[in-house]
Amino acid sequence: MRIKEERLDSTEILNRFLAGIERRAFRMARLATSDDDEALDLVQDAMLAFVNRYAGKPEGEWAPLFHRTLQNRIVDWHRRTGVRNRFRAWFLGGESEEEIDPLENVADLSSPDPLASLQRHDLGEAIESAVRRLPLRQRQAFLLRAWEGLDTAQTAFAMGCSEGSVKTHYSRAVHTLRDYLEEYAP
Repeated sequence: MRIKEERLDSTEILNRFLAGIERRAFRMARLATSDDDEALDLVQDAMLAFVNRYAGKPEGEWAPLFHRTLQNRIVDWHRRTGVRNRFRAWFLGGESEEEIDPLENVADLSSPDPLASLQRHDLGEAIESAVRRLPLRQRQAFLLRAWEGLDTAQTAFAMGCSEGSVKTHYSRAVHTLRDYLEEYAP
């Protein structure tokens, strides 16, 4: 009976970890793919692979392991999409339709001031656009360090590179974002 209780406890802890990380992981994947469905698929695939491979690891190691799994899925997606897009462009002439984000039309009830609301909305779009314009490795380093709060060693593990590379990519990302967002500086 004791073993069964321990399994339930570890399963519950794993479920809480995944529930706590899923929204940020989805947002990270969405920034990488610009497509909600693709992002959801990547996160679900990463979670499944994480559980299958690393559920038995200590809880303290889960965040870097999960992010490494997610980042590997994102890199693979970029590679596959690059190949697919080359063939689509060759066969279809490169035309594609932009999808409308349904969240754009939701009213912001947090501010009664329309000007402040518009400024926040513009800033949010500018930040998202700036992060999307970063090269993949810089985007990964920035999101893992600044958004997820991983330290340099954990980020290096998640990205599969050295700590020096993480520092370089992160520094370049911060400088590039500052340049992109200069007009929004106080």
